[in-house]
Amino acid sequence: MTNTKILFRSLILIFFCILNTQAQEVLTLESAIKIALENNYEIKIAANNLKIEKTNVAVGNAGMLPTVTASVVDNNSVQNSSQTRQDGAETKLDNAKNNSLSYGVGLNWTIFDGFRMFARMNQLKELQKLGEAQLKLTLITKISDVNAAYYDLVQQQQQLAALDTTIVISNQRLILAQNRFTIGKASKLEVLNAQVDLNTDQVALLRQKELYANSKILLNQIMARDLKINFKVIDVLAVDRLLFLPELTVLAEKQNPQLEAQVINKRVAELQLKQIKAGRYPTIRVNTAYNFSESQSSLGFVTQSQSRGFNYGFTATLNLFDGFSQNRNEKIAKIQIENSKISIQQQNLILNAQLATSYQTYLTNLELITLEEKNQAIAQQNLTITLDKFRIGTITTLEFRTAQLNYVNAKVRYSNAQFQGKLSEIALRELAGNLIF
Repeated sequence: MTNTKILFRSLILIFFCILNTQAQEVLTLESAIKIALENNYEIKIAANNLKIEKTNVAVGNAGMLPTVTASVVDNNSVQNSSQTRQDGAETKLDNAKNNSLSYGVGLNWTIFDGFRMFARMNQLKELQKLGEAQLKLTLITKISDVNAAYYDLVQQQQQLAALDTTIVISNQRLILAQNRFTIGKASKLEVLNAQVDLNTDQVALLRQKELYANSKILLNQIMARDLKINFKVIDVLAVDRLLFLPELTVLAEKQNPQLEAQVINKRVAELQLKQIKAGRYPTIRVNTAYNFSESQSSLGFVTQSQSRGFNYGFTATLNLFDGFSQNRNEKIAKIQIENSKISIQQQNLILNAQLATSYQTYLTNLELITLEEKNQAIAQQNLTITLDKFRIGTITTLEFRTAQLNYVNAKVRYSNAQFQGKLSEIALRELAGNLIF
């Protein structure tokens, strides 16, 4: 009766696990990436920063457009005044009122500044490209995070399946041990050992379920959605075995956002030097305005006056000497260009080193996947033979437990080898800048 209860409970547990799994949402990697791209906060911030850079690309921001201002000035005063004219006559007036009013519209336009405005416009465009590269880096980094978290769940799900299998086997072992004890072919110690091993497997399963649940929360956090949403992932963990270092290197030189950012920074520095060199040329500004003015005075030769009309003109300035600031600023700008060239070389070296080391890890992981796949097949075959022998009582429980643990460990190692291989593939694609969006 006891054996039947144990088997019945195991079947019920497996049945409810299957129902729970079927009720969960099956989240594909493509869906996870799509949700993360739509919701992730870092991506939203990077996208908004790019909008700022795009907004800054304007002829007015580069200084190419005129400025037009309107002005109104109204002055009033009440004073005790006295005036003495040239003929000696003296005039006094208390509380003399004086007021003046002027208003108008003026235009100022810099029509030449040594081509500084054109260099500034090109610099704003390069800064927009820099914002695009930074957004691309954020996107690739976040897609890489989603890939890593997703496939971590895949391998954990596989390990859960392996632990479920070993619990079924441990339940069978316990039932066989109890049957043998009932007919007097085994001692109570064998039953107790089987029960202890079953409990140990259940503890391992609980720990794995905890890790699996926490990893789901982490993926939900990366996708910036409700942390309580339950789901399952696919069971397949396939690694692309056709990556080649020369092709990845060519892609990285063209598409790696960090290297791209360094190249853009160099162009920005060069355009900054052009703006500084503009200080050696004259600056020419034209101006025009239409003004109206009116004044009234209680005391004086003119008690009221009015004027209105246009005025126009231009100004030209040329820096003749500024304490050698022009030369100093140009030298600094040239050094900054040199630093940007060095940064490109440094980033190239770092990128090639990362590609080389990541590719070597990738090749090693591919070999480990093949090896662990063979080990899993051997361990499964060994467990099948051992289980048959244990049923007929030709091997000890220790030998059976060893075969069982070897099988579980082989499945876990195979799953982990696939996961590590997938991480290597993701790292290489991230460096090459061709992770699928």
